[in-house]
Amino acid sequence: MKKIAVLVALMMLTAVPCALAAPPAKAAPAAQVSVEKAKAEGKVAFYANMTSVEPVMEAFQKKYGIKAEYTRLSTSKFIATILTEHAAGKLTADVLQAPIPVMELLKSKGVIASYVSPASAGYPKWANKDGMIQSFGIEYVALIYNKDLVKAADVPRTYQELTNPKWKGKIVMADPATHPTTISWLVGLKENVIKSDAEWRAFLKGLAANSPMFVASFGPTPAPIETGEKLIGISMPKYIVTKAPAPLDWAKVSQPMMGTPRAIGITAKAPHPNAARLFVDYWLSKEAMKIMADQVGEYVLAPGVYPPIAGIDKAKVIPIRELSDDEIKKWGAEFKKIFAK
Repeated sequence: MKKIAVLVALMMLTAVPCALAAPPAKAAPAAQVSVEKAKAEGKVAFYANMTSVEPVMEAFQKKYGIKAEYTRLSTSKFIATILTEHAAGKLTADVLQAPIPVMELLKSKGVIASYVSPASAGYPKWANKDGMIQSFGIEYVALIYNKDLVKAADVPRTYQELTNPKWKGKIVMADPATHPTTISWLVGLKENVIKSDAEWRAFLKGLAANSPMFVASFGPTPAPIETGEKLIGISMPKYIVTKAPAPLDWAKVSQPMMGTPRAIGITAKAPHPNAARLFVDYWLSKEAMKIMADQVGEYVLAPGVYPPIAGIDKAKVIPIRELSDDEIKKWGAEFKKIFAK
């Protein structure tokens, strides 16, 4: 268990760099999966760490008559659970969904099988990792504001406008000292948007000077905005869908929207391999991705599919680099000093 504990700690610090610009997998797309063979296996077991996937599970089950079992594992328990079951030869999961660093670690331990779904045709070239790990969406981050309380003329047109003193005491965000995705997003600004180091550091200091409220993760960010306690936040556009009819909108800045990729893969010794491949094919299909976009507000990679959020189809959304363990610790410590109250 000591090794498992070490792996969990490593995973929580988001250790594996992600080469998002990697070329497409060399493996050829697999042939059409036999629906009959999948039905004969009876079910598919899906372990995931994202919420609100039930509509897709239900749609798959209704379409194919195959029982779809969903087990949600928190990120902190994901690796320990999977590796313990895998080592004992008792892994019941057929399909896994987790952040790319977690999937990469599991791949290195022989947990992930090769499979390139025909349904992934048309996805971005960077979205497939060596024919084993398939990205299907981006956990996109944006500036979310209360549209009833913020005048149109005051809505930021750049991320740097968050440093305007008019936002002092009116911003909410996940803690930049401890939240890995926020740390990665802030570094992503430096690498993809604010190219001058001096300008980027000025942005950080200006944002800190506006005394933002810190919460543990993105999940709690919309509540204070919707109540008017805060007016704007570094959050996720998906809450415009999931929190409707709350008065939320997103700032259509002139810069790219950024986020970390969401990924999926089949287990190497899947108890129901045909059902697993059929499930992945369905998950990546336009039909399933439209359900996820429409009902959950996710930004998916299926071509032409967007969440029902005004203007989101015109946004440039790019995947950001996953930071190493050392980078997360380094920047978290530095941001803690910059944002110290």
